[in-house]
Amino acid sequence: MSDLEGFGFVMPHWLYWGWLALMPTVMITLNNFLEKKRINKEELHSNPENIQVNEDPVITHPLVHNKLTRCIDWFSEKSGLFIAFWTVNAVCFYFFEVIMRYLFNMPTIWVHEASYLLLGMQYVLAGGFALLHGAHVRVDVVYNLLPERGRVGMDIFTSMFFFIFAIALVGTSWVFFRDSYGMSETTVETWGIQYWPVKGVMLLGAVSLLLAGISKILKDIMLFIRMGRGEVV
Repeated sequence: MSDLEGFGFVMPHWLYWGWLALMPTVMITLNNFLEKKRINKEELHSNPENIQVNEDPVITHPLVHNKLTRCIDWFSEKSGLFIAFWTVNAVCFYFFEVIMRYLFNMPTIWVHEASYLLLGMQYVLAGGFALLHGAHVRVDVVYNLLPERGRVGMDIFTSMFFFIFAIALVGTSWVFFRDSYGMSETTVETWGIQYWPVKGVMLLGAVSLLLAGISKILKDIMLFIRMGRGEVV
């Protein structure tokens, strides 16, 4: 007899991982199809609002790019859009839990775990997207008092602390993923879903954050040089 018998519907592990992999792709395709019907071409390709657009000179001067930074920024943008649709799953999961718990008196054993794993993976994967759009928290007591070129220089200087963190995160995430995969780690709850994909996503998120940081510092350096030459006002 399975340990899961008597708990009602329990989402299979393969369905959970498969749905997270395919659902955003389907939603993005559907969204693009609908947008093409009701939005003109200029609006379709507009950039999302940048939270710190008035603070970060690189965002204010988006033409400072090369092929490498364009590729990294494309990846950061698309990965952020991909995982944004995961939020819909958490809403649906908890709605299902409320219905089962309070209408049928049959609380689930998997919804809470599925949701916090989902939101945890979403958090680490969104780092690169957030850095691209200046959404990370910044201590700007001194930063905003500097002229624009001074802010770029400050970003270049402080990037060393970012890279120490990002590289350490990549290394630690790799160790976590390697050990988890090697022991076929699962969660300790009754649902017992595999844990190594979560730690694999942590590694992917760390790498994407590091790549976004590389793109940013390259753009900062190019902008700093061009400002020094008077090519950018």
